[in-house]
Amino acid sequence: MAWHDDPAVKGTDAIDVRPGFAAALEQIAGNGVRTIIVETANRFARDLMVQETGYARLRSEGIDLIAADKPDSFVDDTPTAVLVRQILGAVAQFDKAITVAKLRGARERKRRTGARVEGRKPIAESHPEAAAMARRLRAEQPRISLRAISAALAEAGIVTKASRGKKRPGGAPYTASAVASMLRG
Repeated sequence: MAWHDDPAVKGTDAIDVRPGFAAALEQIAGNGVRTIIVETANRFARDLMVQETGYARLRSEGIDLIAADKPDSFVDDTPTAVLVRQILGAVAQFDKAITVAKLRGARERKRRTGARVEGRKPIAESHPEAAAMARRLRAEQPRISLRAISAALAEAGIVTKASRGKKRPGGAPYTASAVASMLRG
């Protein structure tokens, strides 16, 4: 059985709160599987305490944990193997902390330049043709409604991107609030 990483799940989350991992545990509880293979030990957990408590929980339930890159990293229970596993877990935790600090520093440096750093781009920036047409329509007809602008944009073929999972392959007309955002931007 395989489960996929959820971007909202962090390597510092306990295994109990990871939806995919919890579902995998639930499924294997009844089907006799007694082994979980993870890509690497630090993909299982990037926090030493989470790694050790998660590993202990799996062992208490009779489930073996195997890291594909180093199959004996969780299997051996010798004092040396435990020490190496804990050192590697601590290194993964340190590496994650350094990466987070570097990214935070880079975002702060870029923010000081006045550049946009996080969040979704405004519609006026991501779809300048839509914003330009909306502003032109408002300039030509100051009392035109936002919905009328949206309809005019749709008539000109300027619509939202196609949404995954929705039955609008060509996109949908912009909402009134999206048009208002275009006019502000």
